[in-house]
Amino acid sequence: MKDFFEAIQSLFEDVLFIPFDALRTLEASTWWGANTLNWLFIAITFVAFIYWMLQLKGFDDEKEERKDVKSHPFLGKNPELD
Repeated sequence: MKDFFEAIQSLFEDVLFIPFDALRTLEASTWWGANTLNWLFIAITFVAFIYWMLQLKGFDDEKEERKDVKSHPFLGKNPELD
């Protein structure tokens, strides 16, 4: 059983952590190079957020959303029930 867990340890340390080791050595030479992946994720998130907001504005402009439905009485009166 001990060999099984040592094999898992070897797999992670010798194979799966190679990209992280490369980033750690790259960070010593250039901060921007080591954080390129982070900036890429930030850019993708920003573009997705802008796209989502434009889609919501488009649906709001076309009046496709029903805003008269209330799920709880404390949110306002539901005209369909009165």
